[in-house]
Amino acid sequence: MSTPLSNGAPPVQKVSLTWLYVPGDRPEVVAKALRSGADTVIVDLEDAVAPDRKRYALDATEELLSTPPALAQKRVQVQVRVNALGGPWAEAEVRRLVGLPGLAGLRLPKVESAGQLARVADWAGDRPVPPLFPLLESALGLEAAFAVAGGHPAVAGIALGEADLRADLGIASDEGLAWARGRAVVAARAAGLPPPAQSVYPDVRDLTGLAASCATGRALGFLGRTALHPRQLPVIEEAFLPTAAEIAAAREVLAAAEAEAGALALADGRFVDAAVVAGARRTLALAARC
Repeated sequence: MSTPLSNGAPPVQKVSLTWLYVPGDRPEVVAKALRSGADTVIVDLEDAVAPDRKRYALDATEELLSTPPALAQKRVQVQVRVNALGGPWAEAEVRRLVGLPGLAGLRLPKVESAGQLARVADWAGDRPVPPLFPLLESALGLEAAFAVAGGHPAVAGIALGEADLRADLGIASDEGLAWARGRAVVAARAAGLPPPAQSVYPDVRDLTGLAASCATGRALGFLGRTALHPRQLPVIEEAFLPTAAEIAAAREVLAAAEAEAGALALADGRFVDAAVVAGARRTLALAARC
């Protein structure tokens, strides 16, 4: 018996493409980021905050996430990157942030095992565990990519932390990261997660290089990108939006799927199955951003 390709499929929803990092100890910069047009603002408590400012950054972030109406008006989600899970700050940060109404997720640096995710869940206590986004930033983390991606029901996505990964592996060029990037994309897919977003492009002035890098990332299977500056956001969005030809092809696939159950072939000979239909839906979800 054939399986329908489209009946009962969920409606097309907006797909996130842009995530903007901002330092947690700079509330005025966070406020600007919330108006930047990014889909998600990532308040950073880790690398962007000096040790003597960690407490202040946490206090300011807790205050921000306690006022969800203000966040809702800006139509932006807020995630928080906490400090390394084995360090002196992460536990207190998680305990204070979990349960706040404005928290859309926790980004967890330097994750290398599913056991670390269980530790974060324990810190949540009897409160629901928020969406977790483990960052793979070492050789060991990369080796454990699939185990981490499927390591807890709250995991909503994985990503590479390429700056630390470069240092750990002794890699000086993008070519040396090709395997690592493919590994992250495959692990996310195998665990049933969305495609990962690309890591930041560090030169915020080089928008031409950013566009080229995004094109490469898209070809590898990444979807969207984290950014360090608002000027990078339009370049990222444009790079990952589908072309007019891709949108037309996706509409043709869905029209054919609506008309016939089971696997089918289009007029030009292309074979269409459930996976192709799912891809067409993703394309139209991206197109809906326009």
